[in-house]
Amino acid sequence: MSGVQVITIGPDEAEQRLDRWVKRVFPHVGQGRIEKGCRKGEFRVNGAKVKTSTRIAPGDEVRVPPLPVPEAGQERPKAQPSVSDADAKLIQSCVLYRDDHIIALNKPPGLPSQGGSKQTRHVDGLAEALKFGRDDKPRLVHRLDKDTSGVLLLARSQKMASELTQAFRSRDTRKIYWALVAGVPQPRWGTLRWGLVKAPGHGGKGEAEKMICVHPRHVDETPGAKRATTDYAVLTTLASRAAWVALVPVTGRTHQLRAHMAELGHPIAGDGKYGGSSQENLGDGWGAQLGGELSKKLHLHARSIEFTHPVTKKQVTIVAPLPDHMQRTWDYMGWQDGDVPADPFEDLE
Repeated sequence: MSGVQVITIGPDEAEQRLDRWVKRVFPHVGQGRIEKGCRKGEFRVNGAKVKTSTRIAPGDEVRVPPLPVPEAGQERPKAQPSVSDADAKLIQSCVLYRDDHIIALNKPPGLPSQGGSKQTRHVDGLAEALKFGRDDKPRLVHRLDKDTSGVLLLARSQKMASELTQAFRSRDTRKIYWALVAGVPQPRWGTLRWGLVKAPGHGGKGEAEKMICVHPRHVDETPGAKRATTDYAVLTTLASRAAWVALVPVTGRTHQLRAHMAELGHPIAGDGKYGGSSQENLGDGWGAQLGGELSKKLHLHARSIEFTHPVTKKQVTIVAPLPDHMQRTWDYMGWQDGDVPADPFEDLE
């Protein structure tokens, strides 16, 4: 057994439940032991008795009772797999912005944000190569779909992760996406308010699940449906065949931009899930493939993010260059970044 410890919560830690803090610091200690210790008054915060749900914050002193010494192999959570030199070089080359609190990446298409079914290589795992002298790897603040590229934020401390997450929830951040869509949306700017509900996939573990749009008037009566809002603006067009659009996800639902644009009748180019697996769109029918020399990959890119830095209180704007396949498409179309405003919605508001 270890002895009694009094641990002061560090300034970089976020406000959190006592039991979650204990399990993070002492991963070999189970929930039952924590609950028993709280009932008996063995765990205390600033000298006072506590419940497992008591919230602790930076500066609090936590009394930790004697705990069983972990058996061999239990000292730490399961070890993270090492990152190869090639993967470390790759993920480090994606860094757009870095300070003592935040790292911003330009996530490449095809790389998942987190692990999942059959996904062993992802940003969360590769973040081991983004410590830059810190003991802990940075934490994901939000997600991008596997095939969506662009700005992805990571926090370098738990406290910063909590503050940035709250900024996202309160919509104090502004994210602008660029996309190539089939056809030209009419009107050329507007707001989409279809709700979204998850349809089960066809696999044994729900693989291939997708989001189904629900008319706003039916959202409340549709089990599992959530309201979703997307602003869009057409930036330029290729006759009636295709359009370069800017998208702002006012809400942050799964596959929101892809499902909304497909429901509008203008699926994002290369989107097999929401725009037909291989149908070519000739301007007079359905399909998310534009044919010719254009890439069949998804043309959706998180172009920029703007937020107030939680520490410096300064406004930060991070812009991500297009991925190679989209840049080739833009070159083919004769489109250039400087041809459109950084925030086309400013003139519309």
